[in-house]
Amino acid sequence: MDRNYANRVKKLSLSVRRRAATALLALPLGGILLGMTVMGGAAFSPSFSLAQEQPEAKRKIVNKVVPVYPELANKMQIRGTVKVEVVVAPNGKVKSTAVLGGSPVLVKAAVDAIEKWKWAPAPQETKELLELNFHP
Repeated sequence: MDRNYANRVKKLSLSVRRRAATALLALPLGGILLGMTVMGGAAFSPSFSLAQEQPEAKRKIVNKVVPVYPELANKMQIRGTVKVEVVVAPNGKVKSTAVLGGSPVLVKAAVDAIEKWKWAPAPQETKELLELNFHP
């Protein structure tokens, strides 16, 4: 009887931890959605900021594609920053992307553009931390 009780408590504890982890992960997204700034009138001009995990391995961007400002974001006059971690293959092409933050309305445009970027070749793959700023 005690063993069965211990197993149920263990399963319940795991379930509670998973729910708590999900809630904690959802908090930043909720903050981003609630904190979206709405402003009007100006033309779209994205700006980029680069930060590297490995400062000694700076990779030069050879070809940068400007993201298309989403129609919905334009209608809602949404602005914001999208943070993306990019794994760049030795040949300079994007191997994978992971969105770290930003408005869901802007994320797809940012990732679609970044996937077309090209970096200078390097001896090994690198991780690049990018921030794309969308301002209507």
